[in-house]
Amino acid sequence: MAYTTSDFKRGLKIEWEGKLYEILEFQHVKVSKNQPTVRTRLKDLATGRVLEVNFRAGERFEKPDFQEKEMQYLYKDADQYVFMDLEDYDQVYITQEELGEASKFLKENLNVYVLYYKGRVIGVELPNTVELKVIETEPGIRGDTVGSATKSAKLETGLIIQVPLFINEGDIIKVDTRTGKYLERVS
Repeated sequence: MAYTTSDFKRGLKIEWEGKLYEILEFQHVKVSKNQPTVRTRLKDLATGRVLEVNFRAGERFEKPDFQEKEMQYLYKDADQYVFMDLEDYDQVYITQEELGEASKFLKENLNVYVLYYKGRVIGVELPNTVELKVIETEPGIRGDTVGSATKSAKLETGLIIQVPLFINEGDIIKVDTRTGKYLERVS
């Protein structure tokens, strides 16, 4: 089975030029007498590189030979991250290179989908949001609950993001894993 450009949607994984890509954005474009095209932003799932590519409308792509397995993140062991398969309890070791930016959001016992392409781990798919504890930031300012002013905060995973001024050390906040931005305070 194959995909065409009319099957495109955000998050769809396609095989193109022998590599696995995820569609980040797409737009169908028709310019006067020219053939319609589809402008896309593709993320190479092996390297994390983002490309902007135009395809002819109706172009066909092979359905990729990849698998997603739900696993639980257990701990970091030296330069590798240890995940447990939730079906057979086997442990899988994944390197920092294979994880890429996802490592900044990993918290013990977090369930993720590990992506395999042609039998090899190429990365993980995180939930859209994670709840992380603020471990270091400047003290909150009383009465500063509205406005767009922000400050830096270091989270329990080592990630540093911008948060509103009213966030304090010890607060649990929700972070969008797709953008790396603060969403809301949880507690």
